Amino acid sequence: MKESQLQTKIKERLTKHGWFVVKLISTSCNGIPDLMCIRKGVVIMLEVKREDGVLSELQKHRIEQLNKMGIFSRMVNCLEDIDVHCYQN
Repeated sequence: MKESQLQTKIKERLTKHGWFVVKLISTSCNGIPDLMCIRKGVVIMLEVKREDGVLSELQKHRIEQLNKMGIFSRMVNCLEDIDVHCYQN
């Protein structure tokens, strides 16, 4: 599955469960994750990759940086990756 197709499926699933999902296309911060998801005052950032996708060093750094700031951030490469973290509450 193409990365763009997976992003669309993730966005649809999260939206169905009450998340407001924004695809970040062009930002002033390189390496920022693809999707910003907000629900009930919680923000999560998701970097979407195909199953064989690999994070760049900058993407790893940004995810680590966001996590240190208290923003749950991670790479996802399938719909099941979001199930555990995104449907609770």
